Amino acid sequence: MPAHRKPRQRSLSGSTVRTAATLALAGAASATAFDGTGHADPRLSPAEVKSKVDSLYREAETATEKYNGAKEKAEKAEETLGNLRDEAARKTEKLNTARNSLGSYAAAQYRAGGIDPSIQLALSSDPDQFLDGASRADRAGSRQAVAVGEVRDQVRELDRLRDRADDRLDALRTRQAELRKHKKTITGKLGEAKRLLSRLTAEQRADLADPSDDRATRSTARDAALGAAKAPDARAAAAVSYAYKALGSPYVWGATGPDAFDCSGLTQAAYRSAGVALPRTTYAQIAAGQRVPRSELRPGDLVFFYSGISHVGLYVGNGKMIHAPNPSAPVRLAPIDQMPFAGATRVS
Repeated sequence: MPAHRKPRQRSLSGSTVRTAATLALAGAASATAFDGTGHADPRLSPAEVKSKVDSLYREAETATEKYNGAKEKAEKAEETLGNLRDEAARKTEKLNTARNSLGSYAAAQYRAGGIDPSIQLALSSDPDQFLDGASRADRAGSRQAVAVGEVRDQVRELDRLRDRADDRLDALRTRQAELRKHKKTITGKLGEAKRLLSRLTAEQRADLADPSDDRATRSTARDAALGAAKAPDARAAAAVSYAYKALGSPYVWGATGPDAFDCSGLTQAAYRSAGVALPRTTYAQIAAGQRVPRSELRPGDLVFFYSGISHVGLYVGNGKMIHAPNPSAPVRLAPIDQMPFAGATRVS
């Protein structure tokens, strides 16, 4: 790394997020309380536990999508900040070169009998003093006046760059605060769900499990081929094939593959495999293509659920989708009428 560049901040993405999520889930059974949630009544029936757990999972998923959106914006702010710092470093180097040139001219003038006031001004270590008096540069010869003007412009440009970098840094800090807030909400709700489920016996938990879980990993290559064949184009077909290969992968909030996913992370990864860049969040993905009615769904379409557009799956035909449901179930095949349908998009 060049000496003039400042070290960039550590990225918020990648294995760090997935590791944090895994640790949060592993320790969730010991979680005690979080915003808006108290201890469960030990007299709850298994059905009531399931209802509360399902509600907690939906709330956690809504918070996960907010986390994903804040994370995406934080990464963009971090990238922009790094670019601005790099540009400022390059311009500082250019400014120093220009100052050195003026210094050489000043030395020659001194040997010839004195330094022109305008050159003294340009070589000043105080930019404010330089800018305040820059209008006096016309006392130098035409060639030196141009050089002084260029230095003046470079100083002003550096000031603008530094102001923009400060704005990006403020934005980054805001996004980081949002990430911490949403992460606390997610881990709290998932922890409470885990604690509720721990009150049930293994037999009770098995009775509450969705029977489609056992079938999720038994879909055949023939099913994948049929879904891909009915897709409207090659990109949708590739996304369908990817989703079938992801069956059985664990749900981890914030994950985008290749070994674990959350709901929008799965659809993003499926289309990424087809060379299509989808936005990160459900509420952005629904606007990423052409809206289609439920009656006209075709394999590869994105299907969305709940009024807040907090869940998404990839339609694969015959009224079914592949989706990443929640931490209690892996990526699986499920009917789209399992949840309140909110809309569908055909990726363009």
